Amino acid sequence: MTSTGSVAASWLRPVPTGVPPRFARAGHVGYADRRLGELVQGRPPGVTGSQWSTAGRAGLDLVVCAADTGLPRFAVRFAAPAADGSPARRAERLTDAVCAAVGLPLVRVESPTLGGADQARRFAEYVVDARDYAAGTDPDGGDTTGFRDIEGRLPDGRRGPVNDLGALARADAVEAYVAGRLADPIVRGLHVRWTDGPAEGWSWVEVRPGRCLRERVRLTSRGFACGVEPGRLAEDLAVAALGERLRDLDAAAPSLVDRDDLRGQVRRLAEQRDSFDGGFAFDHLWVD
Repeated sequence: MTSTGSVAASWLRPVPTGVPPRFARAGHVGYADRRLGELVQGRPPGVTGSQWSTAGRAGLDLVVCAADTGLPRFAVRFAAPAADGSPARRAERLTDAVCAAVGLPLVRVESPTLGGADQARRFAEYVVDARDYAAGTDPDGGDTTGFRDIEGRLPDGRRGPVNDLGALARADAVEAYVAGRLADPIVRGLHVRWTDGPAEGWSWVEVRPGRCLRERVRLTSRGFACGVEPGRLAEDLAVAALGERLRDLDAAAPSLVDRDDLRGQVRRLAEQRDSFDGGFAFDHLWVD
């Protein structure tokens, strides 16, 4: 993770003592349901009063602090997707500006499905573990296995990447296929990273012949790194979201999309490859 340095020391303040932590892990403690204004010592420079009034009220699902000093290290927020130009999108931009001004990395997950205290806590714990693992490795010294690629025993008994946030969903899809609830057991996906913008992950599975259930997650993580590539993390989160939907396929039925329509969506995404950091690596998903 990028150090917040003297900016953070000047503007951030600890969560008040007496507030019970949501978790303690690897030298960090996490506090749930805090407001941005509670973490900042006054209006930072370059931020107008109106901007500060809006951003200061922004709710943060988890604030992860250093256990020794209590100072915030990063924050996590889950939100439903907001339309460009909407008041919600404007509030997000203001929140991002204030977080940047005070040196607080904000990890935002945009998903219509993911959210809630437990999911926010599990995600925060995951990135704390990933950061801790990355800090203890030396790629130049031959440490080539990243946190996401550590192999072990998966929930269905196979061996595979145990730190794949979508592992349970992939196993559930196989079980649902065996039970005759899915037309195909394979969860497919893709990810991109918009240049100077968020990472985006898609996942889908064929529920009925020619009809698919799709999830899409956007991950904004400016000033933050945990050792897992943001696009890959966004795709794993999309698979996890898909797993939530697989629990109630009757409720998901109205939102199924035609496989050819989904193919067209992937094709249109691919046409924007010049806007992606690293291009587009998933042409095989839509070429006949």
